Amino acid sequence: MTLSRTKTSASTSYKALFRLLSLALVSVVLASCGLAFRRHEGIKVASWYGPGFNGKRTASGEVYDMYAMTAAHKTFSFGTKLKLTSVENHRSVVVTVNDRGPFVRGRDIDLSRAAAMKLGLIGSGTGRVYMKILGRDMRYAKYLKSGKVPSSGGTYQRAGTYTVQVAAFGEKDSAKYMLNGLKLNHRKAYMTEKWIDGKRFYRVRVGKFRSESSAQAYARKLAGEGYSVRVSPYEM
Repeated sequence: MTLSRTKTSASTSYKALFRLLSLALVSVVLASCGLAFRRHEGIKVASWYGPGFNGKRTASGEVYDMYAMTAAHKTFSFGTKLKLTSVENHRSVVVTVNDRGPFVRGRDIDLSRAAAMKLGLIGSGTGRVYMKILGRDMRYAKYLKSGKVPSSGGTYQRAGTYTVQVAAFGEKDSAKYMLNGLKLNHRKAYMTEKWIDGKRFYRVRVGKFRSESSAQAYARKLAGEGYSVRVSPYEM
């Protein structure tokens, strides 16, 4: 009886120790995530973009609406929620990142016209804001579809090499906008031109991989950021 109680007590102690270690590990992970977030928070330079882009597709695939509370950032995953507070007038706004930018040196975030108006930035064009990360709308996260990579069907495929396709456009300007946004965080992004059924398409792609598995791994990274991607054969 005593031996049984001893074993039960030891088992309970091990379980309690395991719970404590698990909680400690979770705390360390959350703390590291918090530190990573705090490195991106603080005083930033905000600008805004409006009429010239209204109605056009953003890097996330959404149509840009200058009357919505959205923003463009160089690296934050699409769906990231940010609270911005003007240093000058202390007005605040919450925006969702759904685009890439700004492309002007010295600027950290591009706001929709509605967000800029709420912060009082329309007249000046730029202003200093305190940026705080609130979290992320996970509806923006994409998931890579499984399946065999199809053959290119062309004569220019290099055997055993793959790439990640992010988007294809009929208009070159739209493809270039997407490409410029990708290059802010993915330097190996590139654009190719291909005729399909008598129509010209501009395909925006990233990387050149020697194995399908490495291409799939990179595709999952892009999907996590909010891009709709698929692995394709690499073509010269």
